[in-house]
Amino acid sequence: MAFEDKVDNKAEEVGGKVKEGVGKATDDERLEGEGKADQSSSKLKQAGENIKDVFKS
Repeated sequence: MAFEDKVDNKAEEVGGKVKEGVGKATDDERLEGEGKADQSSSKLKQAGENIKDVFKS
């Protein structure tokens, strides 16, 4: 399960980067902000997964 969560988190991060890039390219501040928020959320989830991994070892 943890591996799947990590893949999902990475996909969310990449999607956020794409949204941010499209927002910058189209001068859409809302889309750019959503992309940054998606990336932040993903990084927070990844940190949580890493903490779980530490306690499993």
